[in-house]
Amino acid sequence: MTPLWKQDLAPVAGVPFQPDASYDVVVVGAGITGLASAYALATSGMSVAIIDAGEVAQLATGANTGKVSLLQGTVLSTLRRGHPAALVKAYVESNRSGQDWLAATAETLAVPYRRRTAFTYAQEDAGMPSVETEKDAAREAGLGVRRASAAELAAIPFPVASAIALDDQIAIDPARFAAALAGAAVAAGAVLHTGTPVRGAKVRGRPHVLTDEGRLYGGSIVLGTGTPILDRGAYFAKTHGERSYCVAFRTDGSVPEGMYLSADSPSRSIRPVGLGDGPEGWEGVVVGGSGHPVGRAASERERVEELIAWARRYLPVTEETHRWSAQDYQSHNLVPFVGAMPRSLGRVRFATGYGKWGLTNGPAAAQRIVAEIRGDREKPRWMTMLGTRLTVPADIARGAAENAKVGAAAAQGWVEAERTPVPVPRPAEGAGVVAQRGGRPVGISTVDGVTRAIDAVCPHLGGVLSWNDEECTWDCPLHASRFEPNGTRIEGPASRNLTHLS
Repeated sequence: MTPLWKQDLAPVAGVPFQPDASYDVVVVGAGITGLASAYALATSGMSVAIIDAGEVAQLATGANTGKVSLLQGTVLSTLRRGHPAALVKAYVESNRSGQDWLAATAETLAVPYRRRTAFTYAQEDAGMPSVETEKDAAREAGLGVRRASAAELAAIPFPVASAIALDDQIAIDPARFAAALAGAAVAAGAVLHTGTPVRGAKVRGRPHVLTDEGRLYGGSIVLGTGTPILDRGAYFAKTHGERSYCVAFRTDGSVPEGMYLSADSPSRSIRPVGLGDGPEGWEGVVVGGSGHPVGRAASERERVEELIAWARRYLPVTEETHRWSAQDYQSHNLVPFVGAMPRSLGRVRFATGYGKWGLTNGPAAAQRIVAEIRGDREKPRWMTMLGTRLTVPADIARGAAENAKVGAAAAQGWVEAERTPVPVPRPAEGAGVVAQRGGRPVGISTVDGVTRAIDAVCPHLGGVLSWNDEECTWDCPLHASRFEPNGTRIEGPASRNLTHLS
């Protein structure tokens, strides 16, 4: 499942890992947060190492829709429902700062982008109040949101009951931007190590990260890994992981120029791709949505097929050229966690909980992380406001509801595994099944003609994994760790691979 953005993009070359090397800052993760942090720190004169288990923009950064928007579905009204207007405004200011940074940096690095109007829309009449409430919250927070004009509504080929709009937002090829940013960080003196998983970190004595190839020392450590790979602070329980899907199509007719996101379910995201905001020579449309909590879908493939059927019904699409997915983490109170990790002596900083808006929240988080590491005295007001988190009853309720679902998923996984003892029939191509052997869940799958058995218990907190039939992965329904069919870790709070069984 290769994203459209990576079709002709050469990987950014890293250098061989040097055990026991020492830097001012070690940045774990070569996505938007890690790269933005590393670029700023390196250009400030600090020695920086960037280390990633995969390639540059391997996961969410290279697999999103490329929308850099301050109108974000119903985020602002949901946030306003339980928080003061000042906090919502600070959230908008932080995202504006991230958006401005991205635009300025793209221009510096000669990465093209395009200004488009962003729309939040209701698919049915029942969703219209949500759109109106979002408009009110956005205006209160200082955004120039307007109602979509009659002409704009008439040009939309899919069902729309009402819509609001924010002009002058940005569409960009996210993988191309990340590759340019990585190159700029290296040119400024940063060292890039790809294909090197980090298994943990230690902060006492000389702070360092742990890899299978040795240690890497840093005066400060930045975790830009989607969700922290350290459990200090239990942020895996303060956020939840969501997977969503994208399909890229060629078109044989006109598609509205705006970027669209539905306020009601099932979620629908429509983003045209043309000259200046996508791969060179590629024009069409990216349709996204059908999101769900990680590991808790009856069939991921059915969700993708539903998305494709919707696109073929309402848009002038022809050839499907790419399909892919991304994983995002959302905090229970919708405000990202950014800053020093608890019990790290101030030596580890992290960011998580962007709720699918990493292209604005990521650079904003990097700005705060960099300011703290450099010891900047002057900081924007939004950094202070968002850094003083206010927990309200609505946040507690959302967190309790999510953790109840986690508990139910944990129990259900073990119960269902007990119902199916080994041996089991060999799974069909692309299929996987969980059975039990000696009271222990075993995951058996067949991919590319190879049948494998792995320990189907997540090494993070013991959740029984479920099979993802669209991506052929083992996904944890508790805290969103994911693994290849052979047990290799892909992402999530788990830091170890699964055990391969004979």
